[in-house]
Amino acid sequence: MKQSDAKPHQQEKAHANIANRRELLVGAALAGLAAPLAGSALAADGHEHHAHHGPHHPELTKLALDCVGLGEACVAHCIKLMGTGDTSLTDCLIAVNAMLPMCATLARYAASDAKRLNELAAVCIDVCDDCAKECEKHPEHAECKACGDACVDCIKACKDLIAA
Repeated sequence: MKQSDAKPHQQEKAHANIANRRELLVGAALAGLAAPLAGSALAADGHEHHAHHGPHHPELTKLALDCVGLGEACVAHCIKLMGTGDTSLTDCLIAVNAMLPMCATLARYAASDAKRLNELAAVCIDVCDDCAKECEKHPEHAECKACGDACVDCIKACKDLIAA
């Protein structure tokens, strides 16, 4: 094999290795988010073996995860539109991107009844409110509407938690 033929093959192999590492990192990140919540999902389905291992705030956990799932769909929709040159959802995308890690963390905190849950819920109210307000500007987009509605539900649950 000539040296010039070997270079493209080596570059292809290097790109494949990078892609495999990216897939591994993404998978590990998703598994890291899902693992602590898996126990709460099983317990919510009635599979808890010990009462002290069950979820502490199953409704708040569910609503926070709804925000994450519907927010991911909203992000994908915003990105797709932006790819066509439509930048009308830029502020929505920014607000949803801020909400996603907050609600993912809120779900973890709620499932484990973490020490600072109420403080996090208070911050999450503001972040979800920002997201809901941006999403509500685009009711013609089903993804934005669903994300905004999920944020409103999460806000109510956070306020209920703090008031209790």
